[in-house]
Amino acid sequence: MTAQANHVSKTDREKLLKEMEIRVGVFNEGIHADVSLFQQLDFENEYLEQVQACFYNNHQAYKDTNLPQAFRSPSGYRYAFSYDPQSRYSITGENGRFYLHDRQTRLFEVKFEKRPKYYNQHTSNGKKMSTIAQYVGSSKITVAYSNECSLQEKNLDCRFCNINATKANYADRQGISWKTPAEIAEVTKAAYAEGCNHLTITGGFIPERREVEYYIDVAEAIRETTGLDDFGGTACIGAPLDLEVIDKYKEAGYSRIATNMEIWDENIFKAICPGKHKICGGYQNWVDTLKYEVEVFGKGNVRSYFVAGIETKETLLEGIEYLASLGVVAVPQIWMPKPGAALEGHRAPTTEWFIDLFLKAYKILVRYGITHEQFYHTTNDEGRFFDYLYDADGDYLNRIADYRIAI
Repeated sequence: MTAQANHVSKTDREKLLKEMEIRVGVFNEGIHADVSLFQQLDFENEYLEQVQACFYNNHQAYKDTNLPQAFRSPSGYRYAFSYDPQSRYSITGENGRFYLHDRQTRLFEVKFEKRPKYYNQHTSNGKKMSTIAQYVGSSKITVAYSNECSLQEKNLDCRFCNINATKANYADRQGISWKTPAEIAEVTKAAYAEGCNHLTITGGFIPERREVEYYIDVAEAIRETTGLDDFGGTACIGAPLDLEVIDKYKEAGYSRIATNMEIWDENIFKAICPGKHKICGGYQNWVDTLKYEVEVFGKGNVRSYFVAGIETKETLLEGIEYLASLGVVAVPQIWMPKPGAALEGHRAPTTEWFIDLFLKAYKILVRYGITHEQFYHTTNDEGRFFDYLYDADGDYLNRIADYRIAI
């Protein structure tokens, strides 16, 4: 897959920006639907259902029936489905077809995402492959090797995070458990046989020594099972106390690395991410880790996510600019006050606030030479808001339908 420079007409650019605004609104405010509609969807064989392997991303807890994981607009862009019965946005059904609405206005017909074939396969030890690696669109899969975080034991978990609550509510119901390197390698081989070529390994906190050893074991298993030296892997890790540990991830075969700061303001970082502050060398060590990762992996091959909406926009943009100047793909994400998180019940900023943030953050990334291809390779799913902005500027990848998994 390569990026292409193309001229985009004023009309097409305006359409892309308008759809981006809808996409931001849908994620920020969620989607209301009569869940009985989804009984029409064959989640066993045809459509992609939600698998709660790491974080629960619906606005409200719901466990009665399966919910769709994503859908696509007529232009091909992918929208995550986040259930919220209070939202102004809704999905309705009519004669077997489904439509997205903004209050009483019908926006467009939606097509629910199809499930890859590997979802119906099992590993050699009998686990459903869908519980090991989730298809997240655009030839990407994500593995949450651990569906719990050890920070909770000391009441140091990040205040926006609900990984442990997700495990408590859904692990037994969906058969989610710890993943072994051999299991991950088997599923990676099956997904790559269908057209995937990018893998992110992530999960909750475990002791640092075990983390690096585990990631190395995973890389070795994937390379041996798939026969690929470059398996398009991204290792998502916490900031290590010994920065030279970073070299081991590169040596193991990971192409990219991610260390998520989450918050840029140092005082707010300490309050919202107490475990990241206390057991990972403190705020400055996280910044130093990202600097060192760029030295090892190169500019454009290091990513850091931010939970946007908890700190001021100005402070967050300062952090994005600083990291982008180093070559880090610094990405703000919409803060969703998740069920089961310490900040459950709080309110995120308005959709307009997020749109303004993304427009400003995008300009920063472009100013420091972060391309669409680098953005794509370092992020761990499809449907990011910046994809619209890169496309609107003519820096787009092969058409989405061309680099989706072959299903």
